[in-house]
Amino acid sequence: MRNDDPRAVERVEDLRFLRGRGTFVDDLPSSGLSHAVLVRSQIAHGIIRGIDVAEARALPGVHAVLVAADFGENIPVLPLRLAPIAGVERFLQPPIARDKVRYVGEVLAIVLAESRAIAEDAADLVVADIDTLPAIVDTAGAERGDVILHEHVLENGKATNIATRYTVGKGDVVAAFAAADYVRKETFHSHRMTASPLETRGLVARWEDGVRLTLQGTAKVPHTARKFLAKMLDVRVDAIEMVELDNGGGFGVRGELHPEDFLIPAAARVAGRPVKWIEDRREHLMSANHSREIDCEVEIACRRDGTILGIRSKIRANMGAYIRPNGGVVPAKAAQFLLGPYRIGNAEIEVAFALSNKTPMGTFRGPGRFEAGFFRERIIEIAAHDLGIDPVEMRRRNLVTLAEMPYVLGKLVPYEGEAVFDTGDFPAAFERAVDEIGYEKLKERNGRLIDGRYHGVAATACVENSGPGPRENARMRLTAKGIIEIHIGSSSMGQGLETIFSQIASDALGLPIEAFEVFHGSTTHLAEGMGTYASRAVVMGGSTVLVTAKKLEAELLAFASEIGVNSPELSPEMLVHLAGEAVARGRKLDVEGAFENSTPTYSSGAHAAYVAVDPKTGHVEVLDYVAVEDVGRAINPALVHGQAIGGLVQGLGGAFLDHLVYDAEGQLLTASFADYLLPTASDFPNVRAVTLEDHPSPSNPLGAKGAGEGPIVNVAGTIGNAIAVALRPLGVRIVEMPFSPQRVFAAIAEAKNSAG
Repeated sequence: MRNDDPRAVERVEDLRFLRGRGTFVDDLPSSGLSHAVLVRSQIAHGIIRGIDVAEARALPGVHAVLVAADFGENIPVLPLRLAPIAGVERFLQPPIARDKVRYVGEVLAIVLAESRAIAEDAADLVVADIDTLPAIVDTAGAERGDVILHEHVLENGKATNIATRYTVGKGDVVAAFAAADYVRKETFHSHRMTASPLETRGLVARWEDGVRLTLQGTAKVPHTARKFLAKMLDVRVDAIEMVELDNGGGFGVRGELHPEDFLIPAAARVAGRPVKWIEDRREHLMSANHSREIDCEVEIACRRDGTILGIRSKIRANMGAYIRPNGGVVPAKAAQFLLGPYRIGNAEIEVAFALSNKTPMGTFRGPGRFEAGFFRERIIEIAAHDLGIDPVEMRRRNLVTLAEMPYVLGKLVPYEGEAVFDTGDFPAAFERAVDEIGYEKLKERNGRLIDGRYHGVAATACVENSGPGPRENARMRLTAKGIIEIHIGSSSMGQGLETIFSQIASDALGLPIEAFEVFHGSTTHLAEGMGTYASRAVVMGGSTVLVTAKKLEAELLAFASEIGVNSPELSPEMLVHLAGEAVARGRKLDVEGAFENSTPTYSSGAHAAYVAVDPKTGHVEVLDYVAVEDVGRAINPALVHGQAIGGLVQGLGGAFLDHLVYDAEGQLLTASFADYLLPTASDFPNVRAVTLEDHPSPSNPLGAKGAGEGPIVNVAGTIGNAIAVALRPLGVRIVEMPFSPQRVFAAIAEAKNSAG
């Protein structure tokens, strides 16, 4: 990023944060509220015989203690938002347990009290009588049906833990493998983790006369959540107002419909009081969406020269106890992106969703792509070494080229059409990463013991889709103060949307960014909004701002002409004048706009890493890491760079540290930051990012591609390969994450034992 790039303006939202003037959900006034604490199951699997709440209800200061029966006979389930694959609808989650618990953290009761402290004391007095059943936590056991979670769901007359099973592919896999000079099969494992935003989730629910709900603290997809909640609560959609506040990060977890999103407003209605709930960190690690736990058996077929002829694979996802609103995206996208940016004409991928006694799965930044990057890049690296080909050279021979664009990837997801890479020079981005890391010099150190540590360098290529439609909505209006308000359906997760959208409007109207004020996410001023996910905020939301700005410009200039002002362009002074005249004449200068597009765009890039591994401890030091990504067009290069560095570090945390560990009884052993490790500022200081703008997207007027998730998608594959190359002289197999010192040391010990 050039320091003198005029587009790299400072974030306008940061001023209020630095002054302590942000408004987060826990900043909302607490007077007159009931504070909610959720009583959660401490047993992973069992039959509920009864829940005694009498002592808890009798505690002074307690307003109510609610169990499933208090919400009526027909408690709704959390509906699907994404990945509507046949079969998964049988395993949707009720927000509160009635007859059976299926994971530690499932809600049994809700305590409402004058203060959080009283509510916590009362929660300790709730006694749940649960007959414990055997738990199943491993994916293979779940698939075998060693323990059945949902006895009432039958398939061919037999109960099953498999929510769905399907096969996707393209070409002739049988012929490809028959013609291959080389075939190799390996099984890889991506471990369970979760997003850990700085701020945990929270909600404040207020009812007006029991018929109108204001829910503060929503995020990500508030308009969609409102539609779902309206049906679950049996009210009109326009009877619910979802208010997005400042929030401390999302990464795919915050804003998806969780049990609490129904329970808090439902409890407020039953109790006849406004209710506030703030999630603590243990709750978050225990019950917010988990992600990434996938086993993948992958087999590759190649010619002797390294040309990849085909891939066949079996993907098994550990979905937890239920299918949550977007959980199916994770294994589905792992399958779709298993082929990556490579020219692989033949593929067959079987996908299965297995249910276990763990917290249900949802999305986490780069869902499926992070996992697929590990599986794909490891098998390519293994094949290259087996064939005696430089792994970088093997990738060069198989990358889709610019001349082949648009490139049809194929229909590899049941609920989507064919995926088509729209544009991008994959080899050019790959060469940039190879050059930046200094691969040609560093590869001479591969597998060498230098000062007591083994060194390794690796480079990988990646592609990521972004900007899904079908549309986004915006409203722009000139206020009496001469400021243009922008109301947008996209939500902010801290990525700087107020700055970005102001910049887009500024460029469109020729006005300074100070002329705009951005309001995002809330349902208050927009009837419809699609929200923020899959790196769509700039692609769709930004394009909507551009379209709407042009509509407003036409109206402003028409009004100027109407009142006798002849000016070739807008200015802050003119806005103030027009605002005054509009007020005097009772005229509203207010327009709505939308941008519609159902064709996703694809950002592409490459990663390279250089590591040193201590064989005595298993510790891996990242000596250098570089990520290159072509984002089409960077509206604000400084913010894109921040996203890239943040994504890299989060990916490195996922590869080395983040790990949700369960015991055989389904107890979560890593329910605090004492055990669930996250990267700190000193863990990965040597990371670099290069942003390219060489191939703008043809699918939107900005030419933008997503930049929020691309930086994370190939981290595990790149680091895994670098470690494997470093330890190759020892015969170490790198087939599972995380690459913690304990696991790396164990892999070294296993290799030594195998060697005798």
